[in-house]
Amino acid sequence: MQSKGMETLHEAWRRRVAIPAFTTYTLESTRAICEAGAAAGRPVIIQAGSSSFAAVGRPLLAAAALAMARESPSPVGVHLDHATDLAEIRACIELGYSSVMIDGSHRSFEENVEVTRLVVAEAHRRGVWVEAELGAIAGEENVSAGTAASRRSGLTSPEAAAEFAARTGVDVLAVAIGSVHGIPDCPVHLDLDRLDRITRVVPVPLALHGASGLDEAEVRAAVRGGMAKVNFNAELRRAYLGALHRLVDDTGDDVVRVQRAAVEAMREVAAAKIKLLGGDAGR
Repeated sequence: MQSKGMETLHEAWRRRVAIPAFTTYTLESTRAICEAGAAAGRPVIIQAGSSSFAAVGRPLLAAAALAMARESPSPVGVHLDHATDLAEIRACIELGYSSVMIDGSHRSFEENVEVTRLVVAEAHRRGVWVEAELGAIAGEENVSAGTAASRRSGLTSPEAAAEFAARTGVDVLAVAIGSVHGIPDCPVHLDLDRLDRITRVVPVPLALHGASGLDEAEVRAAVRGGMAKVNFNAELRRAYLGALHRLVDDTGDDVVRVQRAAVEAMREVAAAKIKLLGGDAGR
């Protein structure tokens, strides 16, 4: 069943568990995510950004995600990730997305507030919830980082986060506490003290981006600290490509066998992340 998701997110936030959000690029990854959620009986979020749409196009990838969400026996949210283009946000709202993210983190604070307020007003009129980002999360969403340098100067200020949430009315806030998009080549550690200070002054659920490759104990600690939405991408990508590499020489032109192996590999990763987050909210 497609889920608008805010009730489930608030329940997760209240209980200090989290909903996993997985990035999809293909029909196989979309299926794997939904199957993992259904098998666990737990809610999941399928998300895609502009780069996810690049190869197959927004309407086709979105249609697959929305159709699978409707058919799933467990709640599935369909989310637009890291959008900077208002036209794309409006298009996804029209398509029937549960939620959208306006990423104004590259803008000045005042510009970020302004564009987020605009998106919140438009999305809420359509019953769609909004995620925004404050602070600088290093790395690329679509490739693993080559370094663990996390731009400590770009971490989210608790005071700025409180002001931002109050002025924008945003539903979920992604904050920078040291994570890196992709899987870095050396350990990354979260600033859990900063997270605690943010949680004390921000009255909305928080989102952790760049959770792939983080120490599992730190992920659990971040969830206990208020992260109600946790994003995973790189580990599913690696599972998908790993399945292709393992089978491509053995299967000849048996595409179906390769597709099934890719779905299974990504489903296993997604299932492990669902279990890691402990999220039985919305069961």
